[in-house]
Amino acid sequence: QLHLTTSEKNELARSLEMVQNQLQEKESEIKREISEYKDRLLQAEKEHQDALTEANLKNEVEIEACHEKISSLEHFISSQKLEIEHLKSNKEQLNNSLKEANRALGELLKIKVR
Repeated sequence: QLHLTTSEKNELARSLEMVQNQLQEKESEIKREISEYKDRLLQAEKEHQDALTEANLKNEVEIEACHEKISSLEHFISSQKLEIEHLKSNKEQLNNSLKEANRALGELLKIKVR
């Protein structure tokens, strides 16, 4: 009986040791996988941050280009308004000159007819 019990105890001890070894191997494997996933996550986060930084820089450059274009267009519009005012003034002067010339022509025609 004692021999049987000792034998069973030894068998259980071997089984326990095998199970513990398997658990340790599984734990090591899981820790390795966790480490790999963390590394991959850090790499993905870095790539995401790099892409975000690049996109932000590109957007800042595009925004600056748009501001410059707006400024240029505002300057162009301002110069066009001045040109329009100048042309209106010239037109008014030409109309006044034309009226004066027509009036003078009319007087000359009257004189000629007499």
